[in-house]
Amino acid sequence: MTVQYRGTGRRKNAVARVRLVPGSGNIMVNKRPVDEYFNYEVMIQEIKRPLEITNTLGTYDVYVIANGGGYTGQSGAIRHGLSRALVKANADHKPALKAAGYLTRDPRMKERKKYGFKKARKSPQFSKR
Repeated sequence: MTVQYRGTGRRKNAVARVRLVPGSGNIMVNKRPVDEYFNYEVMIQEIKRPLEITNTLGTYDVYVIANGGGYTGQSGAIRHGLSRALVKANADHKPALKAAGYLTRDPRMKERKKYGFKKARKSPQFSKR
């Protein structure tokens, strides 16, 4: 069995289970190539950033199962999970990833809706009469 490293990343409501396998640099998200799954180049660059920082861009194949949230949340979750998996693969990567802020889980969440309001803070239109 080949060596593989796992990392779980989360952002907003998205969860990404990342598997890192020594290979040629393919990135698959939900059994589809990353450029087919994410249609925005910015998100693809965001996902590849931990690999660029650690100079491991062509050395690992990345397999991701992402669910929940939207595309932005999922790309952030993949980046978080990939960073965690890279630290498991080689502990020397930790200072660079920590300095970039990729090992910290983003705590910002959607605020809950309050009763009497249309959304979290949007109130119904005021009318004097």
